[in-house]
Amino acid sequence: MLQVASPDPMVPQVMRIVTRRKDAPDVFTLRLEPEGDDLPAFAPGQFNMLTAFGVGESAISVSGDPAKGDGIVHTIRTVGAVSRALAGLRKGDTLGLRGPFGVGWPMEALEGKDVVLLAGGIGLAPLRPVIYRLLAERDRFGEVAILYGTRSPGDILYLRELESWRRRLDIDLLVTVDHAADDWHGHVGVVTTLLPRVAFDPENTVALLCGPEIMMRFGVQALGNAGVPDEAIYVSMERNMKCAIGLCGHCQFSPVFICKDGPVFRYDRIRYHLALKEL
Repeated sequence: MLQVASPDPMVPQVMRIVTRRKDAPDVFTLRLEPEGDDLPAFAPGQFNMLTAFGVGESAISVSGDPAKGDGIVHTIRTVGAVSRALAGLRKGDTLGLRGPFGVGWPMEALEGKDVVLLAGGIGLAPLRPVIYRLLAERDRFGEVAILYGTRSPGDILYLRELESWRRRLDIDLLVTVDHAADDWHGHVGVVTTLLPRVAFDPENTVALLCGPEIMMRFGVQALGNAGVPDEAIYVSMERNMKCAIGLCGHCQFSPVFICKDGPVFRYDRIRYHLALKEL
């Protein structure tokens, strides 16, 4: 369901940066609070359009805890003009925000199920609100496995949180990297190699995937090989979203629009088109 904080979804709120943290060489996290307006509510998996005044705007998934109500949190990778401009902002500076938009993760579908999260790189950020919910309401879910892969140890996001989650006895959390120096004592390899290391009942499992499309293609294949049906797999897609309400067509993915019909899709709905690399 489309949810917006303003009667006009094209008009941004002015938000002020409360905290700024560097997470990796090219990744930073901003916590935002509104300038006089109400704090927009969001669901895990939704995104906002963030405006760097005078430069442009970009779609960024919300990565904070929906239950806390202490601001809107965004983790951003510096990849273009807008994200570079946002990276130059500091505590106390302002930016624009439209949203939240889009369809989020199916939290109701997770209840009573084993849950497997596969995250690649910055894809951990849109899954972070899901993790907060899973941990806060742990007794409502079966086995929980969080599998996270990134390029190198220096690119691991939310390191302190990962360590605190790893110490819990009621979830499995495994991290792997593509390459590392000799002082790295963890897993090396793609994230799908972690799947056989965790316990889950494939017939009673819901899997959520977020990361590069190639990682998600291999992820759904590995889950399928393990016995998880396509209709129990959800993926979060990323495209060049401009209007965020399905008008401009920039994010059209064959019959659907990522901004309006997604970004979270049940895999069997887009299975054919996700396999087409040219889309």
